[in-house]
Amino acid sequence: MSCNCSDGVGSLRNSPYDMIPMQRAIDTVLGLAKPLLKTSVPLQEALGSVLAETVRSKEPLPPFRASVMDGYAVVASDGVGEFPILSRVAAGDAPGVHVTPGRVAYVTTGCPVPDGADAVVKIEDTEAVLGEDGKTEVAVKILHAVQSGTSIRPIGHDIAQGEVIVEAGEVITPAVLGLLATVGIASVPIYKIPVVGVLSTGSELVDATDAAGIRGGKIRDSNRPMLLAYMQQLHVKTVDLGICSDSWDSLRDLLFSKLPSIDVLITSGGVSMGEHDLVKPLLKELGTVHFGRIHMKPGKPTTVATVPIGGVDKLVFALPGNPVSCLVTSCLLVQPALKRLRGHTIAQSSPVVFQARLLHPLPLDRDRPEYHRAVVRWEKNEWVATSTGVQASSRLLSCRHANALLHLPVGTHLAAESVVECIFLSDMGSAVSAIDVPKVQLPLPAASAPAARIVQSLPVRACVLTVSDSVSRGDSTDRSGPVMQTTLTEMPGLAVEIVQAAVVADEVDEIQNVVRTWCDVAHVDLIVTSGGTGFSPRDVTPEAVKVFL
Repeated sequence: MSCNCSDGVGSLRNSPYDMIPMQRAIDTVLGLAKPLLKTSVPLQEALGSVLAETVRSKEPLPPFRASVMDGYAVVASDGVGEFPILSRVAAGDAPGVHVTPGRVAYVTTGCPVPDGADAVVKIEDTEAVLGEDGKTEVAVKILHAVQSGTSIRPIGHDIAQGEVIVEAGEVITPAVLGLLATVGIASVPIYKIPVVGVLSTGSELVDATDAAGIRGGKIRDSNRPMLLAYMQQLHVKTVDLGICSDSWDSLRDLLFSKLPSIDVLITSGGVSMGEHDLVKPLLKELGTVHFGRIHMKPGKPTTVATVPIGGVDKLVFALPGNPVSCLVTSCLLVQPALKRLRGHTIAQSSPVVFQARLLHPLPLDRDRPEYHRAVVRWEKNEWVATSTGVQASSRLLSCRHANALLHLPVGTHLAAESVVECIFLSDMGSAVSAIDVPKVQLPLPAASAPAARIVQSLPVRACVLTVSDSVSRGDSTDRSGPVMQTTLTEMPGLAVEIVQAAVVADEVDEIQNVVRTWCDVAHVDLIVTSGGTGFSPRDVTPEAVKVFL
């Protein structure tokens, strides 16, 4: 829509708002943003939403003893030999037979194991015995004996009845959606998805699709398309509120007409100190301005307010009109607020800060901390950062390749190799490792002491598994396990915490049980194994772990 009123309201020449630090602004926003009401949606519509209630399994999985391999269900005590085949059971079939000593049943991966059988011999450890026609398998030779329980997943092995499947507050990813389907959840309890209205203000703006182009002091509106695209990446619903000229009455009427149908309003422009900057004084008249300036660059005049509509305080972000300021403040303030509204905790909603090493020197601002657009990539066990060049708040080109913001302190300059705080720009920038940015040279003032801020990294939680029959029996000493632990903990530039180490025999089930426990219970980041990767029949580590990959 477009408003064409031209009346104006005078502005104060000195801002009545204190300039607050960014962290206080973030804390204020997260305090104002409360999770929206709970609702339910069909399973296929839940992707990207936040689960509102913890989901437990109503039944065990598998609900029957399931075969891990294609092979033969046997009585383990029968050992090796030739045995007649009672039946052939495929996935989805009910067994219908009872295996007795001296007989076997052919089974496929995932199918129920017939009663009476207590192990499955994988097909690779057998040899077919054909009938008179030379085609039909009538018996099988078991070439390797197995222990009771081999290659059988017992009832509830993967998911126990009553087990927590997904915690309230988790984002519904494709994997989570699959888990919900597995346990029969057809209607998913989620937090309501926020509806966000995006409005550009300014009599100088024309729509980017206007065929007439720009003329007579007009410029194309880039903020609104940019913000609408950004909001879509954040899994919220958007409403395009168009462009409104600098008119008090038109802005006021628009806010009253649109705020009832949205949860959050984002405006750009009209928040500085000019006589046509009307958004901030209008928000003060209609509601409460919680802050009107931030000690930062770019984005100093960023304003956050709430406007009461029908007994509900609507959250309003009044962002600067400069495109870079608009984008940076959206990342630092709007994104955390929307996460909170979608049901995340305050901790989950807060920007994630990490550290990176500068590959070149950078000039600093003497008055305000700066959020400098950069390309950050992982290189030789650390994050390294390269500036995108000239950082003027009107120069959207500085965001073209950027995937992160460098939080630079007040000062004169930072030397190359300095370590600084970083925040990823979500999906707005390019992929972390997919950009080849040319070297940049930025003007530096006279040399002074470099400044740097360091953020402590969380350690990588690791487990070490030695796979060896002889070590597990106590016939030999585990040498590889301790070496792996030492190597991991002494890696330069990487903090590693060894959560647990274990030794198992060359048995698929034993390997899988340990790995599964570490993944599902210990929640480790890294598992390193040694042994069982050769060419002998007992080397089964790759076969054991491939089910997790």
